[in-house]
Amino acid sequence: MQVLENISPFDHSWIDKNVGSMDDAALLCPDGIDQGFVFTVDFITPLVDDPYAYGAIAAANSISDVYAMGGRPQVALSLCGFPDELVSKERLGEILRGSRDKAAEAGVAIVGGHTVIDPEMKIGLCVLGTVDPERAFRQTGAKPGDVLVLTKPIGTGIAAQGMKKDLLQPDQIERVIHAMTSLNADACEAALAVNAKSATDVTGFGLLGHLHNIVLASGCAARLEHGRVPVFDFSRELAQQGVIPGGTKRNLQFVEAHVRFADSIDSAERLILADAQTSGGLLIACAPERLDDLIADLLARDSLAADVVGEIVAGRAGSIDVVA
Repeated sequence: MQVLENISPFDHSWIDKNVGSMDDAALLCPDGIDQGFVFTVDFITPLVDDPYAYGAIAAANSISDVYAMGGRPQVALSLCGFPDELVSKERLGEILRGSRDKAAEAGVAIVGGHTVIDPEMKIGLCVLGTVDPERAFRQTGAKPGDVLVLTKPIGTGIAAQGMKKDLLQPDQIERVIHAMTSLNADACEAALAVNAKSATDVTGFGLLGHLHNIVLASGCAARLEHGRVPVFDFSRELAQQGVIPGGTKRNLQFVEAHVRFADSIDSAERLILADAQTSGGLLIACAPERLDDLIADLLARDSLAADVVGEIVAGRAGSIDVVA
């Protein structure tokens, strides 16, 4: 994209260029020291009515990009915009408290930030984490034969749309909030333990979009097994009813040029695979000889999912075959 080319960074000695153009965060290696750093920023608009949960989701979502690079988050700056006439100071305080508490759970100190009056509520974090550059997960690191493992179910974007329409039961809302507020720390540690070379967190581009980014950066292709992808059951029901957010539809429109679907996979199921996630799980490319160790470690850590969903294969860079 020409716009992205025009704003790409100038050469700098700190920047590790051995990452994908759509990688989750910047990988920095400052001159003269052995320590590497992961640097990222993200924010979201409200997904849930509970202000405390919204703040916690936003923090988990922002911090996730550090885990997706194999890093350990350390400090953050808070970013917040809010419509002064619509959000009470008490509600804003709960949002900020939720963000602070989730950051503290991750061992992250919020050391400052910036708050502005804004027409639309939004909150997030700019996060700095530490990483061993030799062990960092890069989207360029996948290779044919690697097995793909997903650590959270998908469908949160569709579920959020259902919440807006009052179509979810309280227990279903609780399950979605639990997934979105769950940190990817354990998944990161499990992937590091098996020396994974490539991973990403599944967020705004959906599962298909983020997988496309990995195989495009790595110069290979992927085979995704639709029937093995963990999905919230109520999100599947909502999708069949046509409850689909606009971002998810746009995701599918973009990625369709790179994906070949089995004929048996209907339009609703295709949209689920492209559903825009918030604070989704890690998609880990694991060497096949370490797969059993990875699955066992994830299960021991009570991961929300530990599902083998496909594999990296030789083929046209960026292409995905979705089989039943």
